[in-house]
Amino acid sequence: MSTNSDFSRRQFIRTAAIGSAALVLPWGANGDPYAPLPERILRPRNPVRIRGVVKAGRRGLANVAVSDGETIVSTNGNGSFELISSGHQPFVHVSMPSGYEIPKSQTGTANMFYPIVPNAKGEMRTEFDLMKMDGSDENHAFIVFADPQTQDEYEMNLFQTETIPDSIKTIAALGDRSVFGVSCGDIMFDHLELYPEYEKGVKQTNIPFFQVVGNHDMNYKGAVDEASTETFSSFFGPTYYSFDRGEIHYVVLDNVFWNGAGYLGYLNGTQLNWLQADLARVEKGKTVVVFNHIPVLCSQYKRQGEGSPSPSVSVTNREAFYRLLEPFNAHIISGHTHEQEHVFEHGTHEHVLGAACGAWWSGPICFDGTPNGYGVFEADGSELKWRHKGTGHPDDYQIRVYRRGIDPSAPNEIVANVWDWDPEWKVVWYENGQRKGEMSRRIGLDPLSVELHTGADLPPRRTWVEPMKTSHIFYAPVSEGVTDVRVEATDRFGRVYSATMEG
Repeated sequence: MSTNSDFSRRQFIRTAAIGSAALVLPWGANGDPYAPLPERILRPRNPVRIRGVVKAGRRGLANVAVSDGETIVSTNGNGSFELISSGHQPFVHVSMPSGYEIPKSQTGTANMFYPIVPNAKGEMRTEFDLMKMDGSDENHAFIVFADPQTQDEYEMNLFQTETIPDSIKTIAALGDRSVFGVSCGDIMFDHLELYPEYEKGVKQTNIPFFQVVGNHDMNYKGAVDEASTETFSSFFGPTYYSFDRGEIHYVVLDNVFWNGAGYLGYLNGTQLNWLQADLARVEKGKTVVVFNHIPVLCSQYKRQGEGSPSPSVSVTNREAFYRLLEPFNAHIISGHTHEQEHVFEHGTHEHVLGAACGAWWSGPICFDGTPNGYGVFEADGSELKWRHKGTGHPDDYQIRVYRRGIDPSAPNEIVANVWDWDPEWKVVWYENGQRKGEMSRRIGLDPLSVELHTGADLPPRRTWVEPMKTSHIFYAPVSEGVTDVRVEATDRFGRVYSATMEG
């Protein structure tokens, strides 16, 4: 969510909020309306007739969805299809069916699309040749990097030498499961020329990676939203699409709307109409997982005492989005805020993930105390399990416990940060091996974040980072002089984690 190279973090967020309210023109309120536009705008194009086939070897695959992001058609009995594209959509893509390998490009990223390039007659032919999996993908897994957000060679090196090797170990530990990866936006920190270095990193994982566009993955000189994703799409293809793994339907969305002067969380009409048609093909009650960058709705505004969420950290037309997800067991996975939380709205479960880069590669944690890391999700049929994986930490590192009195407002209490907490968790504490009771959850600051991030000179690389109030801080009164203190947390899946009080 941070700044671009031209603005301070706070200035950019303020600019985005003002722009989202007024949908300002590209030249700005005080600029010259007759000056040349910053970059290209969309030109009228002619419709394109796309004919093709989806097959596995010599066998055509029936009832597979093919789309240009506006229209969805199904393959017939021999796998062939015909799609009339408006000419405004840049790609044609297949919605990968379950049981087939996810195609990878030479750079390791998922490759289920072709650019729409018509011939002189306004027609195009294409072929999607899929490979049947050796085993089943009913039990599969995926890892999610939210906000790698690399800005320079130093930060890219941290991503390649810390995040990537850690994720390779995690993938290996998942055993025989089919695994894919997702980078959930802000892959870059404005410097889009580093995309090839990102690709070198994810290629090492040997799993296909999907990419979500973030607000720092855009061309800021674009005069319209469509132009803002041209560089991103030149590397990774369409900004929204769907695919199936096992019993779960997955959707990647682009909810970052660029208005020429700033961004806001918004799903445009073309995308919502496409999503409605896409979900119409999914059986009601099935598990649907949506990846997007900006949280549909996070609790940050409540924790900061604000009356409503900012349009730069929420989706402004979220009610329409929620309505489309109502018939399903829906999980939404997002990033953007560089903090960890779970949000339950309109029957959906939104996982707002802590950042791979933490507090913008300034140290070991996000500004809510969540360790730099990524999400690990395991699917057994239609059921999902998840956990946050701290980079460089064991899987069971899920709690940090601080000494009695470290919070001046609670001088007789210990503090614990349980960053992946949701309402199904139970957090208790022990003194000298004796269980004392459940801890009290309050909105508070992580003490390590206070130490590392407070003040005009801290952290050294990103001095604008400050501690963020979070809702996964727990307190418990502990008798003076007691040193044997342990916190135990049980998650919704029955997994038990524990940590002892630091000195």
